[in-house]
Amino acid sequence: MAGGITDTGELYSPYVGLVYMFNLIVGTGALTMPKAFATAGWLVSLVLLMFLGFMSYMTTTFVVEAMAAANAQLRWKRMEKRKEDDEDEDSSSGVSDSDVLLQDGYERAETRPILSVQRRGSPNIFEITERVEMGQMASMFFNKVGVNLFYFCIIIYLYGDLAIYAAAVPVSLMQVTCATGNHSCSVGDGTKYNDTDKCWGPIRRIDAYRLYLAAFTLLLGPFTFFNVQKTKYLQIMTSLMRWIAFILMIILALIRISRGQAEGHPSMAQLSGIRNLFGVCVYSFMCQHSLPSLITPISKKKHVNKLVLLDYILILAFYSLLSFTAIYCFRNDTLMDMYTLNFTNCEIINIAFVRYFLGLFPVFTISTNFPIIAVTLRNNWKTLFHREGGTYPWVVDRIVFPAITLIPPVLVAFCTHDLESLVGITGAYAGNGIQYLIPAFLAYCSRKDTQLVFGSGTVNKHLSPFRHTFWIVFVLIWGFSCFVFVTANIVLSESKL
Repeated sequence: MAGGITDTGELYSPYVGLVYMFNLIVGTGALTMPKAFATAGWLVSLVLLMFLGFMSYMTTTFVVEAMAAANAQLRWKRMEKRKEDDEDEDSSSGVSDSDVLLQDGYERAETRPILSVQRRGSPNIFEITERVEMGQMASMFFNKVGVNLFYFCIIIYLYGDLAIYAAAVPVSLMQVTCATGNHSCSVGDGTKYNDTDKCWGPIRRIDAYRLYLAAFTLLLGPFTFFNVQKTKYLQIMTSLMRWIAFILMIILALIRISRGQAEGHPSMAQLSGIRNLFGVCVYSFMCQHSLPSLITPISKKKHVNKLVLLDYILILAFYSLLSFTAIYCFRNDTLMDMYTLNFTNCEIINIAFVRYFLGLFPVFTISTNFPIIAVTLRNNWKTLFHREGGTYPWVVDRIVFPAITLIPPVLVAFCTHDLESLVGITGAYAGNGIQYLIPAFLAYCSRKDTQLVFGSGTVNKHLSPFRHTFWIVFVLIWGFSCFVFVTANIVLSESKL
């Protein structure tokens, strides 16, 4: 996620990019949104969802702008390097007085602000053709403290991601296999189970959860010690499974509502649920860290901000449809942390294959993503501690870094399987930093650097529609306010216990 400059890859059309971005944003976080909607109330949830969608779109345009500025600076540095190489060649060979005069005139032309060069026929200086990851942009535009804070933020976010994944798979397996009665029919019937309830014989539900967690760690944990990449075909398979599951859940909920079997009576507002809803929504709109690999291969980027806006409108509509059908179809107290588990009840769907497919859907999709996120986190740790020209000892490189990547999230998952809280806290803290604070600082610093290097009149062709400094200040105030609000809410909630 936070690597350096990488290959652009095969180009694709803007509309293919739109589909890829939709698939990137709509992921596992969406499965925890219905429960968060029910907890906070439908009106508060809808207003907050729309506002956070708008904020996420704004910061997405900030990242695109910073990508263009980074590409421009890289081009300018290459031009400077070529000029220095040419000067070295000239100095090493004999030149006449007229050549010296010509060279002097060339130098004066080249040392003008790049604005003058751009006006004479270089309109593509800000074209996004190289994939510059967020870590590289942070190194270009931030000071040393800013770079370290960036890596700290993204590492905490990835730890949260892994903890959510490590808990979601065992929870799904526990809920499906520990159900009583006819196969998995009683999972979504509204019965509340405690962790100390029996699963099989003397084995309690919490014991089953931890056994599944141990098996999950033993099966997928070793991949952290190697290099793993998500293949094109694996991406297609997981995307297809995800869309089949989402569409099935929406259709089944709509059928149940149309037959008059809806049980949900959601309230308009419950302020106590805003904290988790905020974190879930931030987590569910997260894409800023992956924008370089998503935007760079788009062949025509002239209207990229409009396409991104269309994507956000479609995602907002999808999240609203998924959540509203859920909160009106099911009672608030029966909605599960992982929404797919509500469809493992025979009264909802009597086809066993569909029940098991939806119940175990997170197991398949998350299991393919866990090793990739783990390797990304491990590489970020290496980058954070890397020193120019230095290498790590074999034990540190092959054992220590993978171990500090794998052990903390597994320990968190061992202690709790409250997915709504895990998603809420990850989104509210690390997600807040990645989605709001880092893009705002990137936009501000890249604008300052662009004016310094290229001249004050230079216009970035991918400048955000929110170009006024007010918007950057607004995002920063919002981001820091959210930190304070969520922390105060947690402290007050704990003090009441």
